[in-house]
This record gives sequence, C-alpha cells and structure tokens, in this order.
Amino acid sequence: MSQSFESDMPRLQADPATADNFAGEDPSPVKATPSQPAVGAVAVQTTTYVDAVSSLVLPEGVQLASAGRRIGAYLLALPLAVVTLGIGYIIWGLVAWAKGQTPALQVLGMRCWRSEPGRVASWSTMALRETIGILVDDILGITLLVSFLLMLTRPDRRTLHDLVAGTIVVHDPDNVLADKAS
Repeated sequence: MSQSFESDMPRLQADPATADNFAGEDPSPVKATPSQPAVGAVAVQTTTYVDAVSSLVLPEGVQLASAGRRIGAYLLALPLAVVTLGIGYIIWGLVAWAKGQTPALQVLGMRCWRSEPGRVASWSTMALRETIGILVDDILGITLLVSFLLMLTRPDRRTLHDLVAGTIVVHDPDNVLADKAS
C-alpha cells in the first residue's frame, strides 16, 4: 500500500520514490520536488534534499559552500580584477551574473541559489547582491567584519549581502545547475 504525505515546506511534495519509506529507516536525505514554480519563473525539475546542517532545501548534486571556499572566493576576486585589468572583471561579472555567479564563484565552482523560489539567482538578484556587497562590505569596513562573523556562525553561511538578496552560496562541482540559470 502506497502512502503519501505532505511536507510542511511551501510548494514541495514528497518524492514518490521515497514515499513508501515508513518502516522506521532514516529517510535522510529528505528528497522533494518542486510542485509549482514561482510566477514568471522557469520551472526547475530538480530533485532536492534538506541539508542536515542548515535545514535548507538544496538541489541534488550541490552542497552548501564551505566557509573556506567562501573566503577563497573573496580573496580571489582581487587578483582576478588585477589580471583582467579591472574592466575585464566588470564585463566578466556582468555576464556571470546571469548564471548566478561572480567571476570568483565561477572559477571555484560555486553559484548563488534562491531556495524560496527554488532556482539559481537571476541577473537582477545578483546585481542587488553585488551592489550591496560592494557598498556595504567593501566601503564600510565594519560591516565586512559583521558579514565574516555571520558567515562563520550561521548554519546557512549567509553574509549581509546574501541576507539582503535572499541568496545562499552553493558548491556546484558538476555544474548541475548550469542549465537551470535564468
């Protein structure tokens, strides 16, 4: 007899492949599929799971980016800007934003994900995120420290500009989300 259940997470329904697992086994990771995309969003038919540490719904094949990888991306941005003579970095960034990435995130195999609509961050979301990052974190030094502490202490590793833009940074080593960028 097949039983089904509804998750208390918005717009998610149980994956039929795991719906019969009520015999006491640990159902981790919890798998779910999006049932309704946000209005105007491209439907992403990706199997998702709930990250055990952060309790975020993430696409299968990606994981929450580690603090070390996030610090690496921050430190890599300056040498990339210097090597590309600044203007190349700006152009590269404007193109990469459409894929939910910055140049440093792209080099390190990371991407910004919006878990609420269940899709890669759009160009406009990335523009907001990076503008806030430059204005708040880089110009006002104290907020850089606050962002750093937030990233180290929060289970979802969000910084100030992630909180404003509603993004999380995921490590996507196999480019699972590459074709799902808006």
